[in-house]
Amino acid sequence: MSRDLDVVVFGASGFAGRLVAAHLAAHAPAGFRAALAGRSRERLARVREDLGPAAAGWPLLEADAADPGALRELAAATRVVASTVGPYLRHGLPLVRACAQEGTHYADLTGEVLFVRRSIDACHETAAATGARIVHSCGFDSVPSDLAVLLTAERAGPLEEAVLEVSSLRGGVSGGTLDSLRVQHDTAHGDPAARALLADPYALSPDRAGEPDLGPQPDLPPPARLPDGRWSAPFVMAPCNTRVVRRSNALRAHAHGPLRYREVLVFSGPAAAATAHVVTGALAGLSRALGVPAARPLLDRLLPAPGSGPSERTRRTGRFTTTLRARAQDGSRWRTVVSAAGDPGYAATSVMLGQSALALALDEDRLPDAAGVLTPATGIGPLLGARLRAAGFTVSTDRVAPPHPSGPPIG
Repeated sequence: MSRDLDVVVFGASGFAGRLVAAHLAAHAPAGFRAALAGRSRERLARVREDLGPAAAGWPLLEADAADPGALRELAAATRVVASTVGPYLRHGLPLVRACAQEGTHYADLTGEVLFVRRSIDACHETAAATGARIVHSCGFDSVPSDLAVLLTAERAGPLEEAVLEVSSLRGGVSGGTLDSLRVQHDTAHGDPAARALLADPYALSPDRAGEPDLGPQPDLPPPARLPDGRWSAPFVMAPCNTRVVRRSNALRAHAHGPLRYREVLVFSGPAAAATAHVVTGALAGLSRALGVPAARPLLDRLLPAPGSGPSERTRRTGRFTTTLRARAQDGSRWRTVVSAAGDPGYAATSVMLGQSALALALDEDRLPDAAGVLTPATGIGPLLGARLRAAGFTVSTDRVAPPHPSGPPIG
């Protein structure tokens, strides 16, 4: 693939786009060819000026998410497009289609299952034919989850059961993330087929009929006391992350095993039980409120507006820790930790998307042999873990118990 540019950041004047562009300006190697793209050249120019000398020569590309011709020209000019323009269900498919047609690699931050399913149905075959890697969910949705399962299975062999515990989570919420939640909720509310898809644990599978029947796999379980005294509560990102993990497994011919997989928030200390119940109630309340039209004006006043995001201090002082606890088919127990300083949804996410784009642009000979609509595990693979470690993340896998013919469930 011979292009004038290595990476184009699409949506570079938006909240997340500015952070991704700043990461690339600070960490890309000498000679790296990047550009900023969006609807307004004037706004892009202000972003470029704020990025400093490293970005002074970066081209500015005007393109609208609703203009297929402009998007195809953009895709043809670069090796990789990193898109932060959401809600992806509303704006994302024309750019994915353009990249698939042009054989251009693509990465985004979507946590929208309905969008990813539409991308698969519309673009997977085209991208596979042109060699394009369309890699969705390259941020906090769903890199820690997908990477942890991949790295564990590569060390342990096929897995029987795994639970991702989110034990430390500090950061802010952006208006864009909430807008994506609103759009997906509204789409499902008016479409029974969309509701059924969201309820399917294998919604993103390339072969739904070939998936194992492992019984119920709830994404939002009730609060529960764990054997070690901690308490668990539902994790709001589980409905997306679990489906991405299962798609990765299917695309890798179920190399991860007939895996039962789930995700939870975990709490410890005297207030753990109360906190787990409050979090569960808050998630249930938000879901109900989104379904009540009369409550929408109040939610719009209380929640961040699209285009807004957490403050610089919140981004800097945030953090996250995820721990995958898994049991392999031979009975051995494994633990994989993915953690980082910085607000997970923005500071850490900008690193994840930035490093995903760099890997797609610069490390193609070290990536998995795959094309089509992919996942972080299948489109970038273990290399992403190495890149994140070099960028300051903790990414580690350890065996915590030897093989044993039987044992209690995980978590």
